[in-house]
Amino acid sequence: MRILKFFTVKKITYIAIFLALISLYLLASSFFNIKKINEFNKTVSKGESTEVFAQSFESRFSTAYWLAKNEMFKESRILFNNLLSESNDLQKSAIHFNLGNIFFKRALIINGPNPNVRDEANYFFLQAKKSYIASLKLDHNHWDAKHNLDRVLRMLPEEDAPGVGDSDSPGLIMGNIPIGLP
Repeated sequence: MRILKFFTVKKITYIAIFLALISLYLLASSFFNIKKINEFNKTVSKGESTEVFAQSFESRFSTAYWLAKNEMFKESRILFNNLLSESNDLQKSAIHFNLGNIFFKRALIINGPNPNVRDEANYFFLQAKKSYIASLKLDHNHWDAKHNLDRVLRMLPEEDAPGVGDSDSPGLIMGNIPIGLP
């Protein structure tokens, strides 16, 4: 019975008005946040610097992504590496994935018949492989990283066992067997 005396029409009306005001405030706050986010997205898609959320993780990440998309790989790599220290595991996974994409794209751009260029392309393929593996260690459900790692592994030359190859020195496997004896 005491509970029924507490819930009078007047008190229920005040509680309803209070909840309506809180809801209205949250709705207005969400509306302005969405408006800021849309402005941010428009600015980033144009490649301009953002005034809204200027030093946020998202702003710097999107700037690095835009730089990579426009083939400014060195600057993009520097920005992505700077973001690694202040990100959580999923963000680190995304950063490593994008670093892998940078290395993969650079390798595809310079890949050619010249043996010196081929060595450089292989280096970039190996860096892409390391980045994709790092991404997958942080988020094993990242299907794009799995897909790109598969593509990189197909592009890399087959790795021979140590000591097997075209050279005269047998290397580690048969290093103490003299050359030329049966």
